[in-house]
Amino acid sequence: MPLLDKINTDLKAAMRAKEELRLLVLRTLLSSINYAEIAKQKKLDDGGIIEVIGKEIKQRRESIEAYDKGNRQDLSAKEKAEMAILQEYMPAQMSRDEITAIVERVIAEVGPKGPGDKGKVMQKLMPQVKVKADGNEVNSIVTDLLGKL
Repeated sequence: MPLLDKINTDLKAAMRAKEELRLLVLRTLLSSINYAEIAKQKKLDDGGIIEVIGKEIKQRRESIEAYDKGNRQDLSAKEKAEMAILQEYMPAQMSRDEITAIVERVIAEVGPKGPGDKGKVMQKLMPQVKVKADGNEVNSIVTDLLGKL
């Protein structure tokens, strides 16, 4: 079943079950997908939809950090619940060891001279791990490994 169909099916189920939070999150997600389709002037495939979901998750993550710094645990908990719903539609995330193995392989291919060549490594690496790994974690692994050169 295509991802968009699954989201629409889950939206209808949330309406029937009167799950307010899930309903809100799925409506927001469908709106974001619609805006992305308008911007690209074409229908998104599952990969494009996953990118939109990733952006929504990233927004939630940033909001959680801000609410935690502001000591607003009530709002932070709501954002965490929304993020959990969105993560149901994402592919399984890679472990730190899997990311490290791919980074080491890319570093061997690119042959960077030091931390200054991080951009070259990231350019080749990100298409391989784009939706399967958190960008901040990938960045820290690349920084650590390049620092050891």
